[in-house]
Amino acid sequence: MARLREEPAHRQRGIRYAKELEGHLAWLETFSGTALGVLAVASGIYTYLGVSSLLDDNGAMSAFAAIAYSVAVSVGIFVFWSYMLRLFPAVRTARARVGLLSAMALGSVAIIAMSSWLNAAALAGSAAVEQHLAETVQDYQGSLERAHEIALSAQGLERDVARVRQSFEDLSEQEATGGLSGLAGRGAVFRVLRQKSSELAGLEAQIATQTPLVNSAFVEGNQILSQMRALTVEPGPVEARSVEFSEQAVRLAGLITRLRQLSVAPLVERAAQDLSASVVLPELDGGTVESRGSQASTISSVLEVLAQRAATLESAAQDVLAMPSPAETTYTPISSADAVIKYARNFAPSWAGAIAIDLLPAVLVFILAITQGAIREGREGIAIEETLTLAELRAAVLAMRDMDTAMKGEPVDPPDDIVKENPSLVTPLKHK
Repeated sequence: MARLREEPAHRQRGIRYAKELEGHLAWLETFSGTALGVLAVASGIYTYLGVSSLLDDNGAMSAFAAIAYSVAVSVGIFVFWSYMLRLFPAVRTARARVGLLSAMALGSVAIIAMSSWLNAAALAGSAAVEQHLAETVQDYQGSLERAHEIALSAQGLERDVARVRQSFEDLSEQEATGGLSGLAGRGAVFRVLRQKSSELAGLEAQIATQTPLVNSAFVEGNQILSQMRALTVEPGPVEARSVEFSEQAVRLAGLITRLRQLSVAPLVERAAQDLSASVVLPELDGGTVESRGSQASTISSVLEVLAQRAATLESAAQDVLAMPSPAETTYTPISSADAVIKYARNFAPSWAGAIAIDLLPAVLVFILAITQGAIREGREGIAIEETLTLAELRAAVLAMRDMDTAMKGEPVDPPDDIVKENPSLVTPLKHK
């Protein structure tokens, strides 16, 4: 008996719970459509701004095209989520829910593709383009520093050339006193040594003339980089700054190329190869056969030393040439929409806001589905007569009374309070 008494009480609680939720839903439905329309219009506005940034022409036709696209997006978002808000909570089978969930996922992807990325472009497009400019400045700075490093390493070959030149000058001084061939004076051996030291002196002077050019190019490159950095943070429209930035980038690219051409490493390598290959042997001027033989032997030794020095110098030049070249850097103008996609990870909050404004109704769909499920659970197992309110019950009794009277041919008017509360329940029988 106690169980029988508990069951009606449980049913009554379920009915009250379901009616309470229905009352909340009825109140929420009064403004849900308006709220959904506001979200759709807001998304359309940001979509319009994103589309406008992609169009090159600023004429009336471009403006009309952007407006048409944004209106289509707003209508599509409103209609799509209206369908979902009405249909998804109403279906009951698992198959139907899975089908609508698949449709919702597909529609959400379509909304992101046609609207959200343009919303993100409107929210963070300028900042993304500035990020692109900053990244380009870093790339150019790396290329400039690398080219300068290679040029300085090549200029360092001047010390190697000077050391080899000094060694030949020292040998020539020794030969002048007879310390090499045993014949004092400026004979054949002396002239060979002086010939090579003069060649190296000319190479050394040529390398020295490049040093001011390298330093000047590096200073000018840093000045251009400073101007480019200033353009990335200056106030004003980023499009105008991008044009000036592009001009500075072209100047800097040409300067980096010139700095690479100032490297003397290829020149030193060729000079080292010619150092031992192009030796003009003078006529032996010894007075006796023995002295001329001594000169020939000394010249052979000098040529061996010359080959060794040339190999050392060539190896040093090849080390410089083997250094990795600076990366080829080219500034490519980019639209705000493309920049937002390229640097998406740096603008996660903007992307989150752009997607949320389009997909927020999905949360409302799930809330409504859960609430409708709770209402159906509260009414489960309850007969229809148990859910009638007192007013509905009175109206039903009066309707039955009217039908009975009408069947007897006696018209009757229901009470006015019942007509006001339930006008739909008043039958045309009372007019007969």
